[in-house]
Amino acid sequence: MTTRLDKTFARLRQSNEKALIAYLMAGDPSLADTEQLVGELERAGADIIELGVPFSDPIADGPVIQQAAERALRGGTSLRKILPMMRRLRATTQIPLVLMAYYNTIHAFGPERFCREAVLAGVDGLIVPDMPPDEAEPLKAPAEAAGLQLIFLLAPTSTAARRKFVARQSQGFVYYVSLTGITGAKLRDVADVFHNVEKIRKVSPVPVAVGFGVATPEDAAKISKIADGVIVGSAIVKCIASHQQDSGMVGQVARFVRSLKTAMAEAARNPSAAPSL
Repeated sequence: MTTRLDKTFARLRQSNEKALIAYLMAGDPSLADTEQLVGELERAGADIIELGVPFSDPIADGPVIQQAAERALRGGTSLRKILPMMRRLRATTQIPLVLMAYYNTIHAFGPERFCREAVLAGVDGLIVPDMPPDEAEPLKAPAEAAGLQLIFLLAPTSTAARRKFVARQSQGFVYYVSLTGITGAKLRDVADVFHNVEKIRKVSPVPVAVGFGVATPEDAAKISKIADGVIVGSAIVKCIASHQQDSGMVGQVARFVRSLKTAMAEAARNPSAAPSL
């Protein structure tokens, strides 16, 4: 079955584009804002939306996303409230929607029930950062039964055997974590990203998207020369935090996302220009 994620990457490949994957913390500053932001970011050029499920004890998130999760939790956001919001979104958009959730949240919900209800709400993919594929048996069967794609992560420290195993387990795309650290850290070694993405591509049947450290349009342009998708999280969440008291917050965030996509499009128009390594 061809999914929304598969169709999006195929469409972009045909037009020599790369996917801009925009991350939002669901419920920051409110679920109503998140719902509005999804629509505006799609119009601004985002190709895929990744929605974080707020969790009190994250392991991969830096301070910017941790603070967003705290704001969302204080506002009463939960997985049980996020799924109905996503169902409403599906009435207005067909953009691929990916959830990023820690396994405790899914375990409390019930894996079978979660996968079933997530797909009914319009979720296309799932990232569980604290569950590698060799420990994902509780999710694999219910996800496959429901039609939910499981997206797994690789890191700069992954061995050749690990790259091959994870790439062949991942669906939709492989999430390459560009640095050893947390979200929001600065991307320093683009050459290392380039070489590792090339190694993953050789063994991956699905596209490779790069996240962590992509903070500016220039970063997005460089990474788009290397990867099939560019994931921007902390920079978008920081923009939301900076303008959350402004009536024009959604417009400010949309302008930033548009600048990312514009830089990526310019990079695609100059394919002969190598990334700055």
